[in-house]
Amino acid sequence: MCCGMTWKAMAGALLLTLSLILLGCGAEGQGNGRDKKEVPGSSTVYLGQNTHDWRPLIHTTVNLSLIGSIKSSFQLRTFDPEGLVFYGDTKNGDDWFILSLKDGVPLMQINKEGMLVSVAGTPRLNDGKWHTLEVSNQGKFVILEVDGTGGLVVGIHSKQMEEVAYGKLRLSLGGMLIGKEKMIVQFNPKMDGCVRKGNWLNLTVPWVAEADELQPCYENIQPGSYFPGTGFAIFNTSDFQIDGDHEVHIEVWGDFSQMDGTLLSIKADGEELMFSVVADNNTKNFTFTSREEVFTMKNTFKRLQIKFLKDSLRVVKHEDESSADFSVSAGSNTSYLSAWRDGHLAIGGLLGENDDDVGSQFLTGCLEKIQVQGKDLDLDSAHIKHVSVSSHSCPA
Repeated sequence: MCCGMTWKAMAGALLLTLSLILLGCGAEGQGNGRDKKEVPGSSTVYLGQNTHDWRPLIHTTVNLSLIGSIKSSFQLRTFDPEGLVFYGDTKNGDDWFILSLKDGVPLMQINKEGMLVSVAGTPRLNDGKWHTLEVSNQGKFVILEVDGTGGLVVGIHSKQMEEVAYGKLRLSLGGMLIGKEKMIVQFNPKMDGCVRKGNWLNLTVPWVAEADELQPCYENIQPGSYFPGTGFAIFNTSDFQIDGDHEVHIEVWGDFSQMDGTLLSIKADGEELMFSVVADNNTKNFTFTSREEVFTMKNTFKRLQIKFLKDSLRVVKHEDESSADFSVSAGSNTSYLSAWRDGHLAIGGLLGENDDDVGSQFLTGCLEKIQVQGKDLDLDSAHIKHVSVSSHSCPA
């Protein structure tokens, strides 16, 4: 193959990104004063391990002259409706290709010679099953096939496209190497998903892993948010829309008898902890603490409702066809709604006394669903989320 490449070959190289990143071919990297971990190309890679929103989890650089194929394939599994899968570019980021999910369906975005193109469409891929994706270039078209059937097709053409392409191809998984403002369609890059069995343009170039160790994927998964006991997610309560003195609803579903640690805690800025729910897997009890008040009940229920009113809060547990509840008055303390408007909600851990406190009594277990004001709560939108927490999947 000659060293120069046309747009056809280059587009295929950009698509290689998808393949290579998912496999994570390894290489020794330079920088930060240490040798970075080599990752074999056949690896299964958990995309949710990334600790930075846009920084790549693994990446590599190859000469365009090494590209011998314009087709790549890999498998993807996720329950996450939105996130970045892979990125590739040439000309040091002037021309680029991005594959992501948005609303559960694949989204491709391409920039070539200043021309921006995006396309999204069915099928939905966030069903927790392994799907085989194949990305290829056919003439002026970039084609994404899913499970052997037609998926997305992007056509792009300009007079400059026939110019010879040369230089380096950069590939990354779980992150990208350009500013997010360059994209046509914005999305949340965090992806709770796995990729495996990649075949990336027949290349065997090494990849550089930013982490010392790549986190494995669970063999089987189910929908939910998993907390392994090492961290939690924190939201600013001001992010939730509360009208006037209307009540605030929080609902949590799960097999609480299998949990240990703090389900949730709430604290207003500059004040003591307002409310917490802690499970004890040894006693099979739940402890509800509301300022000075402490209540305990058996954790035999599957659904928990917490309602914050102006001057009181109400806790309702649902067990099969029955329910039970108790209420706590705010008394002379700040009203529950006032505290809610300017504070923090932690899912999976106990908030500390100050902002520098990293929290404690972290949850071990799977929360099947979390809702605030009747809307599903996506942990990927948290102000702070520990990397160990899986936003959309639990081990099955």
